Amino acid sequence: MLVMGLTRADAGSSSQRTTEAVADSAAPEAVVENVSVAGPIAEQPAEIVDKLPLSDKFVVKRILQIDEPFVHGYFKWDDEGVPAGELVVTVDLKAESISVFRGGYEIGAAVITFGDSLKPTPTGVFPITQKNKDHVSNIYGSPMPYMMRLTNDGIAIHASDVKWGWGTRGCIGVPLEFARLLFEQASLGDRVIVTNGKMMGVGDSIL
Repeated sequence: MLVMGLTRADAGSSSQRTTEAVADSAAPEAVVENVSVAGPIAEQPAEIVDKLPLSDKFVVKRILQIDEPFVHGYFKWDDEGVPAGELVVTVDLKAESISVFRGGYEIGAAVITFGDSLKPTPTGVFPITQKNKDHVSNIYGSPMPYMMRLTNDGIAIHASDVKWGWGTRGCIGVPLEFARLLFEQASLGDRVIVTNGKMMGVGDSIL
């Protein structure tokens, strides 16, 4: 069994975080970011809405083998030999992790930062409604590279400095190179499924 889209548990709870991760970020000041998107956003165009129902046939076929410590700032990406297929991203807040599946095969995984107590990251199924490689927050002026927007109130996946104990204003922060790889493969309408402790195994349906 695995936490939603992720077999790795190192980042899943503060009691299990490695000594290395704690040492690298001793007493950090929480980073608060916001993705208030500038520019027009499509009002759920038909091609996005049509992709929302997830296929009943979409099941997990492969989980990436990761032997390294799965700690903040680490990611793995391996899509060699993986056939073309439907792209689905899963995020589990309890495991502090994100996984990218193509045709049921996990091709990417990373530890994330996510919402703080002031604005928690919402759970549910969200289509990617906007992409902006060079987005900058129009509230804080903070760069948010490879932004992939999920909600109309500013929740997005974007590149961030992923460190233990840091948080966001609801966004899902991932390492820069991971964000670039995901940005290149993701299309408008691709689903991002955000859970908080969902368990599944190889052969199980995503939903």
